[in-house]
Amino acid sequence: MPARNTTPDAIDAPEALALLKAAARPDHRAGLARYGIPDTHALGVPMREIQALGKRIGRRHAMAHPLWDSGIYEARLLVAFIADPTHLTPAQMDRWCRQFDNWAVCDTLCLHLFDRSPHAWGRIDAWALKRGEFEKRAAFALLAGLAVHDRHTPDAPFLAGLAHVDAAAGDARNFASKGVSWALRAIGHRNAALHAEAIDRATALAATDDPARRWVGKDALRDLGRAAVLAKVAKATKGRAKKA
Repeated sequence: MPARNTTPDAIDAPEALALLKAAARPDHRAGLARYGIPDTHALGVPMREIQALGKRIGRRHAMAHPLWDSGIYEARLLVAFIADPTHLTPAQMDRWCRQFDNWAVCDTLCLHLFDRSPHAWGRIDAWALKRGEFEKRAAFALLAGLAVHDRHTPDAPFLAGLAHVDAAAGDARNFASKGVSWALRAIGHRNAALHAEAIDRATALAATDDPARRWVGKDALRDLGRAAVLAKVAKATKGRAKKA
């Protein structure tokens, strides 16, 4: 993926941290807890300012390491916008994934960095088997991100992703369960064939006696049956047919 900024500002990691600290807002930090985000290592910088700083810096992969290792919440969010997905290694992705401690960092890296990596599909397969709540969520946030952003991969890997959905749907932990539902719904948005498969999977889950699996199924069915989703699927399927 080409850098968003081909003439990035000459900002190094210490300067980036200083800019984040200068942009800190105590009121924003105080509000993080309402969204289930720990504020222990947070400064209180709104996401739009983090993204703007990322645009200024551009893709500077070497800067990602010290920013991540700072442990600062906003610095870890910034990593999603400056690390180069083509330079990521599976080991690096695994290390960062193991250190996820909130849904916001997990989802931001999965949707703005990891899903652009050539190693993305392999990480889904690995993380879906993990026990940690945010490692498990990462597998499904990444699967959802690919379902939304990857316009070229055929249906087969997404069908395989539905097998991971089925295997993990019984995980009753909040962030894991919501991640599983998210991936199921996102796959169902891609085209008519995957929508039908997602509906079948969600219907089966909704009919089970297990509360966690039943919740995932019903949550997905509510979304997949909406008129807006049906229209989106029809449009995507029509566009796909024209390209064939």
